[in-house]
Amino acid sequence: MSSAVEKSSRSEASFEGVDDVAMAAPKPAPRRNDSAALAKEIAEKLTYAIGKDPATARRHDWLEATTLAVRDRIVDHWLASNARNNASGAKRVCYLSMEFLIGRLLRDAINNLGLSEAIRDALSAYDVEIDLIELLEPDAALGNGGLGRLAACFMESMASTGVPGFGYGIRYVHGFFRQEVVDGQQVELPETWLEHGNPWEFERRERAFEIGFGGKVTMIEEAGKPPRQVWRPAERILAVAYDTPIVGWRGARVNTLRLWSARALDPILLDAFNSGDHIGALLEANRAQSITQVLYPADSHLAGQELRLRQEFFFSSASLQDIIRHHLKRHGDLTTLPDKVAIQLNDTHPAVSVAEMMRLLIDVHAMGWDQAWDITKKVFSYTNHTLLPEALETWPVNLFERLLPRQMQIIYAINAQIIREATQSGLDGGKIAAISLIDEGSGRRVRMGQLAFVGSHAINGVSALHTELMKKTVFHNLHELYPERIQNKTNGVTPRRWIMECNPDLTALVTEAIGPGFKDDITKIKGLDALATDAGFRDKFMAVKLRNKQRLAKTIEERLAISVDPHAMFDVQVKRIHEYKRQFLNIIEAVALYDQIRSHPEIAWQPRVKIFAGKAAPSYANAKQIIHLANDVARVINADPSVQNLLKVVFLPNYNVSLAEQIMPAADLSEQISTAGLEASGTGNMKFAMNGALTIGTLDGANVEMLEHIGEDNIFIFGLTAEQVAARRANGQGGREIIENSPILKGALDSISHGVFSEPGRYSNLIDNLYGNDWWMIAADFEAYWQTQRRLDTVWQDPTAWGTKAVHNTARMAWFSSDRSIREYAKDIWSAPTGA
Repeated sequence: MSSAVEKSSRSEASFEGVDDVAMAAPKPAPRRNDSAALAKEIAEKLTYAIGKDPATARRHDWLEATTLAVRDRIVDHWLASNARNNASGAKRVCYLSMEFLIGRLLRDAINNLGLSEAIRDALSAYDVEIDLIELLEPDAALGNGGLGRLAACFMESMASTGVPGFGYGIRYVHGFFRQEVVDGQQVELPETWLEHGNPWEFERRERAFEIGFGGKVTMIEEAGKPPRQVWRPAERILAVAYDTPIVGWRGARVNTLRLWSARALDPILLDAFNSGDHIGALLEANRAQSITQVLYPADSHLAGQELRLRQEFFFSSASLQDIIRHHLKRHGDLTTLPDKVAIQLNDTHPAVSVAEMMRLLIDVHAMGWDQAWDITKKVFSYTNHTLLPEALETWPVNLFERLLPRQMQIIYAINAQIIREATQSGLDGGKIAAISLIDEGSGRRVRMGQLAFVGSHAINGVSALHTELMKKTVFHNLHELYPERIQNKTNGVTPRRWIMECNPDLTALVTEAIGPGFKDDITKIKGLDALATDAGFRDKFMAVKLRNKQRLAKTIEERLAISVDPHAMFDVQVKRIHEYKRQFLNIIEAVALYDQIRSHPEIAWQPRVKIFAGKAAPSYANAKQIIHLANDVARVINADPSVQNLLKVVFLPNYNVSLAEQIMPAADLSEQISTAGLEASGTGNMKFAMNGALTIGTLDGANVEMLEHIGEDNIFIFGLTAEQVAARRANGQGGREIIENSPILKGALDSISHGVFSEPGRYSNLIDNLYGNDWWMIAADFEAYWQTQRRLDTVWQDPTAWGTKAVHNTARMAWFSSDRSIREYAKDIWSAPTGA
C-alpha cells in the first residue's frame, strides 16, 4: 500500500496539522474576551465569513458567526496545547471508538472557556439571545447511546485533567437515524446533521491514508532477506481526516477528535462516463462513500455485515497508520511506541486493530513477529462494555478472509500462539476451545472480544460488578490463562456538561451555598451534604427542580400536545430500548397502576408522569414493539378522565444529547431497572443522581457503587441479584406460576393482551415470553418493583424527606465524575501524564 501515505508526507512541508510542530511564524496578539471585543468579532464574522448584514441576518447566521468567533479562541488554545505536547514528548492516549456522541458543542466550549456572560452580553448588543440561537445547532449524529456518550465524556475529561488525548472515529454523514413516531410506531429517517456544514471541524487533506480490502497475499523472497508477505488489495479507498477541537475546563488544554471520511481514489470513472454508463461511472465512489454514511448498518443480512466490518477496519487502519506516522516523525523508532503511545479500544468495534497493527509492524516496517507482538500488547488496552454474548462481535471466517486476507492470516498465527500457551499452562480441551479466537461451533467465526483481550496488556470492566462478572462469564478462561490483565475502571460522566451546563440554576445555587470551588474540583460538592437538612436550602434546591420540570413540561406540550403537571412526580426512563433494560417492566407497572387507580379511587394516589425516550435498533422487532406499546398505553391513559391527572405517560421521540440535557435536571425518579448482571455500568444513572433525582434500580452495573456512595436510605434497590438471575435461568424457571399468583401483574398483562390499549394479540409475543422462560426476569421482579414504587409514593408524600434525599444524591455523586475515571486510566493502564 503506498501512494497516499507518501503524498501526505510530501505535502507536510507546506502544511502542518495541529498535532505537528508549528512552523515559526509571527503570533497574533491574544484575543480579548470582554463583551465589546466579542461583539465586534461576531459582527465581523457575520459580514466577512457569512456575507450578511446584521440587519438582515437570521438566527442561524448569528449562530455560525458566534461559533466562528469562539472557535478562533479555541484554536489559540489548541495550537498551544499541541506545542506543549511536542516540546515535552509526553505520551499520547489514542482513544479508538465507533461512537463519539458529543452533542452540541457551542455551549460546551463557551462554558469551558469561561465566556458565558461575555457572549451573552455581546449578542444582546444586537438583540440576539444566545439561548435561542444555540438551540439551532444540530446534535452531531456520531453515536447511539451510552458507549458514544462515555467516549465524549472521556475526551472532555482528558482535556480537563491534562491528559494529551487524541480521539479516533468515523465522520458519519447521517450517523444513527432520526426517530419519529407515527401511529405509535418508530419510523427511522436519515439524520442530516451535516446538511449545512460543520463549523467546528477542520479538514486535514494532508492526513489521507489508503485503506485496502480483498485481494491476495503473496510471498516475496529477496536475496539475503527472510521471505515476507505482501498484501495486494483488490480495492483501495482513501481515508481523509477531519479534526474537531475538544475543549477542557478553563481552556487549559484542547485535545483533538479526528474523524475519518471515506473517498474513492478516483471520484469518477471517466471512461465509463464517456461511454454512456453515467451510473456505473460513480459506482466506485458510491461504494467508498457508503462506509461513512450511516452508523451501525443493519447486520441481519450479509451485505450489512460486510459494510459494518468494512467500517471497523477502515477507521482502525487509518488511525493506526496515522499513529505510526506521527510517532516516526517525532521519535524515529517504532521500538519506543509503547513508551509514547497508549491505544484504548472502546469495545470490540476497533478490535481488528490488533491484527492490523501486527501487519503494519511486520509487513510494512519489517519487524520480527515476537518484537511486533510484544509492542502490540504493550500499546493496546481494551474496555469491555457488555456481558451479552451476542454483543461480543464475531465475524464469519469466510467474510473476514475475503475482505481482510492478510489480517486473517495474522489472526490464525496469533491464535496458534495463544493455544500453545494455553496448552503449556495445562488448560484442557474445552477451555482451549473457549479461548480460541476462532469459534468452531455454529459456523466458523472470528471472536473479536478474544482478539482484543489477547492483544492488550490491560482489559477493564466499567463497574465493580461488571468486572467481577467478566472474570466469571465471558472471559472466564482467558482470565484463568492471564489472571493479571483484568481490572476495573468504573465509568463516570463530566460534571461540566451534566451539572454546570445542563442545570445552570442548580450550578448557581451550589455556588451561592458552598462557593465556586466545586467547578474546579467536583469533590467539593460534598459540602452540600450538610445542607440537606437545612429547610431554607432544601426549598431552594427543590425550587430549582420545579423550574426544570416546568421547562420540560413545556417541551412535552410543544412536541406532543400533552399537558403534564410539573408538580407531579417525573418518573423517567430514557435510554436505548432493549429487553434487558426492561422498559417493558416499567410499562406493565404503568398499566397496573392505571388499573388500581380506577379500581381504588379511595386511595390517595400520588400524581406521576412516566416519561420514556430512546431508540430501538431498526432490526430489533421486540424493542420496536415495546415502543409501540408505550405509545398505545400513553394514548389510552392520557385520554381517560377517570384517572384525574394522577397518571400520564409520555414517549418523547428522537432521544439525543440535547434532549437528555433537558430531561436529566427535571427528573424526580430515575429508572435503572435492568436485569441484574447485564448492565455493564450505565451513565444515565449518574447524570440523574448528580441532578438530584432518586434512583429506583436493581443491583446492577454502577448502581452497586452508587448504593455505597449515596447510602441505602437515598436509593431504592429491588429485585433479584445477578447470582439469583443466573440460578433461575439455570433451573429453567419461567414466569407462569408467578403471573398466576399475582393478581396485579396478571390483571395488567390481561389488559394488554385483551385489547384495552390495542387490538387483541398485538403484543402476544412479548407476553408469551413472560409466561415462558421469563428470560429478562420481568415477572420474577414485578412484585418487588411494584412494592418499591409504592414506597416511593410514601416518600413523595413527604416533601421534606424527598428533598433531603435529593440533596444527598447531588452531594454524594462526585466520585462518578469522568475526571476520576480518566485519572485512574492514566495511572493504572496508560502510564500517561495528567495535569500536563
